[in-house]
Amino acid sequence: MPSASSTTPIARTPRPRATGSRVLQKGQQTKAAIVEAALGLATHIGLEGLSIGALAELMGMSKSGVFAHFGSREELQISVVREYHHCFEQEVFYPALSAPRGVARLRALFANWMQRTSVEIDSGCIYISGAIEFDDRPGPVRDALVESVMTWHSAMRRAIVQAKECGELLADVNEDQMLFEIHGLILALHYEARFLKNPGSLGRALTGFDNILARFSAPAPTPGASATHK
Repeated sequence: MPSASSTTPIARTPRPRATGSRVLQKGQQTKAAIVEAALGLATHIGLEGLSIGALAELMGMSKSGVFAHFGSREELQISVVREYHHCFEQEVFYPALSAPRGVARLRALFANWMQRTSVEIDSGCIYISGAIEFDDRPGPVRDALVESVMTWHSAMRRAIVQAKECGELLADVNEDQMLFEIHGLILALHYEARFLKNPGSLGRALTGFDNILARFSAPAPTPGASATHK
């Protein structure tokens, strides 16, 4: 049998790895904190307003310390886009999955989207400000923005298709057209409420959504119709 002394070195070998793990975890936490602070700035001043120097001052770090976590301002901007998308999913998409498939889930998605929009009227939306800043500027930041928006559009389109499959929307509804009109409400709301400061904009957006549903919803089955076809 091995002696106690021979097992001692084996027991000690994980320690350097644990230390390295703690260092890595601390670095990840620091990077996450920087991204969170950058997201807060970007919602007010846009992605183009972000700078390593401004973040270093905000975080109480050196510029080289912040730079070490990203390597470039472009990488920082992409990290902010991904963090915004993550928050968007957590607040808008995932909670709506508790609603049953069909119009109920579509309503939940739009209600959550409106709730987030109502907050962003005061701060700003990365998707909207980013589209203005990078609409004609090809590159990784624009690609990250487009990918995030298209992922969200795909989720909304899937909810529309499911509502059609449930028989709650007309069978000939064009899901792209319906999505276009719903997205248009959000864009109009930002313009009306954030830029023009028009009161009642939230209510008008909700009415607009109800009007869209009224146009595209399938008629309710008539009483006794199911018995007739038995």
